[in-house]
Amino acid sequence: MIDIHTHVLPGLDDGATDLDESVKICRLAARLGCKAMIATPHQRHPVWWNTEPVKLEILLDRVQEQVGDTLSLYLGAEIRVGKGFVHDLEAFETSGLASLAGSDYLLLEFERRQLTVDPVEIVRRVKADGWRPIVAHPEFINAFVEDLSLATALVEAGALMEITAASVTGDFGPEARDCTHALLEARLVHFVASDCHGHRRRPPGLKGATARIEERWGQEYAEELTVDNPRAVIENRPVEPLGMGTVTA
Repeated sequence: MIDIHTHVLPGLDDGATDLDESVKICRLAARLGCKAMIATPHQRHPVWWNTEPVKLEILLDRVQEQVGDTLSLYLGAEIRVGKGFVHDLEAFETSGLASLAGSDYLLLEFERRQLTVDPVEIVRRVKADGWRPIVAHPEFINAFVEDLSLATALVEAGALMEITAASVTGDFGPEARDCTHALLEARLVHFVASDCHGHRRRPPGLKGATARIEERWGQEYAEELTVDNPRAVIENRPVEPLGMGTVTA
């Protein structure tokens, strides 16, 4: 399995606090069946801007050196979308933003409480600039929970959807669980990731979610979300939209 959304780099955001914690996260992920992880520190977040690529690469190398060949690490970011995002996107080469594993894929986080941008227009703009947008954890974004048909509109506009493993299993409560299950039922999910922040608090691991998806939606779909599609990101290959279904609130 490949985990495309993790907060494993030390001391950058609300994820791993130090190098020791980073190594513990990686080793636990490997024990739980992960072969590779993309480190995705917050970028453009009001608290954590993290647009110094050299610093991110140095930290990634330090973690990889400690972890060894038990787990392959790649650099990416969870990019907050809000005011000024389009400007930073246009200045990508100098703005310090990071794509996933150096690919054409961008992991985008929309504002949780209230959107200040039109997500469909943002997705269209990202696509027009040659990028492949992945929407992070829609089950935590109020606008998606309140209107699940927004997910259909975003996928039709060219977005891919990433949900959190613990949301699938219900560990983040019934609201997040019901949202993720509705998206899975409509085949509007393209990735399952851990969004891990520590080895105890919000730990890594995709096995529980994979088993739940296999049981209800089939092994082929589970493998697409945790193996095939994540590998396509690392190899910078296109991920095809799946069911293109419709969900309603």
